[in-house]
Amino acid sequence: MYDGPEEMDNLVWDKNDEDAEKSQDTMRLKTKCRLVEGLVFQKLGKPGILVPPLIMGGFHVLYRIRLEQESPDIMVRLPCPDLVPFMDEKVIQEAATAAYVAKNTQIPVAKQLAYGQDDTVGSFIILQYIQHKESLSGRLTTPNEDLSVTHVLNPSFDEVTLHGLWTQVARCYLQLSQLTFPRIGSLIEVDYGSFEVAGRPITHNMCNMDRLANIPHAVLPPEGRTYATADEWYVALAEMHMAQLLFQHNDAVTSEDDCRNKYVARLVFRRLAKQGRLSTFGFAEDDWSARSLKNKSSTLAPAPSGSDSFRLWCDDFRAGNILLDDFDEISAVIDWEFTYAAPTQFALDPPWWLLLSQAEEWPSSMDNWSQTYEPRLETWLSAMKEAEESMEQPSPFSVPLSTYMRESWETGRFWLSYGARKSWFFDTAYWRYLDERFFGDRESDISQDDLWRTRVHLLTDAERDGMEAFVERKMKESRERIIVDWDAQEAIQCLGEVLCS
Repeated sequence: MYDGPEEMDNLVWDKNDEDAEKSQDTMRLKTKCRLVEGLVFQKLGKPGILVPPLIMGGFHVLYRIRLEQESPDIMVRLPCPDLVPFMDEKVIQEAATAAYVAKNTQIPVAKQLAYGQDDTVGSFIILQYIQHKESLSGRLTTPNEDLSVTHVLNPSFDEVTLHGLWTQVARCYLQLSQLTFPRIGSLIEVDYGSFEVAGRPITHNMCNMDRLANIPHAVLPPEGRTYATADEWYVALAEMHMAQLLFQHNDAVTSEDDCRNKYVARLVFRRLAKQGRLSTFGFAEDDWSARSLKNKSSTLAPAPSGSDSFRLWCDDFRAGNILLDDFDEISAVIDWEFTYAAPTQFALDPPWWLLLSQAEEWPSSMDNWSQTYEPRLETWLSAMKEAEESMEQPSPFSVPLSTYMRESWETGRFWLSYGARKSWFFDTAYWRYLDERFFGDRESDISQDDLWRTRVHLLTDAERDGMEAFVERKMKESRERIIVDWDAQEAIQCLGEVLCS
């Protein structure tokens, strides 16, 4: 059974690493640092000097600048070429989101002093430096002298302290849940202090599709595209999963049956999205899944509106981006990249980061991740209930958010959202956690190689007829390790043929 992430295109990944290293070296050059200092003077009218060292983030470089006779310092945030696709769009959306959150909530956000594009340094954001002791992730992780080790929640961490820290974060979640938007997409500041959902959602998965698998941009949501319904976005996510399988030339499949499994799962998932079923799964309106038919007596909370009322979702909202002061109080929530107005269903799931590590990065099995996650989820839900009791604003939902989050885990909605957002984890999410909840139990002794046989009948005749040609194509590709750059129109046509659309 699938038990973790599938392989990205390692040939593309290696090339990206080489290109990114060169870009980072350029970002460190003294000439670049002087340009950054010049940008600060141009935008703020005050001279400043660089305070080393530079902070090399996952996608950005941070330059700390000290202004003459002023405090606090400021931070200049520049995206690193070859690490960040869609740079100009992404920076504008991130800055607009942070400004919107700062204006409409009490969540502490770093004050933005300027953002945009500059002829000398490219896209930029200038922020006030936030005094802090450490991140929430650093506070909660198992102590380790090797700072490069992925953070994992310390199993011995004091429960009372953990509850208190998470109660603060839960209040942030509750404030974000109060914000609603008429369409799915990214915020743009159309005039000073005025915001609209006018940009396409730029997701972490799209970024990985570009830089770690060389998926052609032509098959991703086009610039400026927004979505009117949750179902439309679920369809777009499903089609990006198929695009990942189709256009990832290397390391996408391990065998013919592995390819069939992935082909069948993606097309079935897309059909459920087009039928409007994914948006109701695990809610009171779910009258189609095997899970709902098996548990007719259970009473679930109603599904959120599928149109006109969406909520902010941040792919990168995690403990590492929550800064704490000396008294364990949140001093700021930072890095609002990959944030967009999304189906409210996403906001009704419990946080994926409670163990600090993503499920696909867990050093043991997925079953072990789930078993370790569940008791921590109880702590989180207790913290959420405490935060709900202290909220002055009425809940925007008919039932408490904590109830939605508990039901998300119990019904498997958590895995639907998680798999929908992650192309390389989709196969584990689908076959391990979703398929039998959707369609009922498979035979107990079914092998991984035969999973596709249990659901191939759900495909259309055209989809079944196209499967073997698709498998033959992917197996042929696997024998020739090259990087392919697709013509835009050919890519669109090829994806349309596979989707039979």
